[in-house]
Amino acid sequence: MRIIPAIDLINGKCVRLTQGDYNQKKIYNENPLEVAKEFEAAGIEYLHLVDLDGAKAGHVVNYDVIESICNNTNLKVDFGGGIQSNEDIEKVFNSGVQQITGGSIAIRNQEMFIGWIEKYGSEKIILGADVIGTKIAISGWQEETATELVDFLSFYIEKGIQYVICTDVAKDGLLAGTSIDLYTELMLKFPTLKLIASGGVTEIGELDGLKDINVDGAIIGKAIYEGRINIEELAKV
Repeated sequence: MRIIPAIDLINGKCVRLTQGDYNQKKIYNENPLEVAKEFEAAGIEYLHLVDLDGAKAGHVVNYDVIESICNNTNLKVDFGGGIQSNEDIEKVFNSGVQQITGGSIAIRNQEMFIGWIEKYGSEKIILGADVIGTKIAISGWQEETATELVDFLSFYIEKGIQYVICTDVAKDGLLAGTSIDLYTELMLKFPTLKLIASGGVTEIGELDGLKDINVDGAIIGKAIYEGRINIEELAKV
């Protein structure tokens, strides 16, 4: 199982939100590159990078931070947040990221998102499935749709999607534990899916439970920044 620390960006700074609420923002570091280098120095290989400004605006905003991290570390970066056009995705890939995550675009413009899967390949495109209850949320979690999570996944798996980042918005940023029941249900229904769990991981022992149900990876954010999980211990996992 891959361990994937997260860096969320607002105004070029490393922040965390609580349950996706932009009004509950906490700045942890003014320099995201510094944070990324700390992850790399500890032995971490992967990074989940999210442009929260972009997610809200509907277009990528923090290009300079993406390029800075990709050019100055060897981390394998997956990036999401505001990728809504062919120009955006091309520019992001040219910045050096390994994979992109599309969530809102997969709801709003299925034809374009399917085109990306076909053009770049399913190894490069991650489906972002942010969920409130059983419904998909988009636009930086500001908008709840009528689309059911299972239907959303089924549709895109048929179109070739392999990787899915699933975030339970109700768990995110609360340090109250991950959605193990949800992920167990999804892995039973879609056993070949490369599912990446996101939101709520609070202590390192939770990773054993996620590994036991064969998720592909776990994204960890606030627990690292609040000192609940030690990054060196995490790298050993």
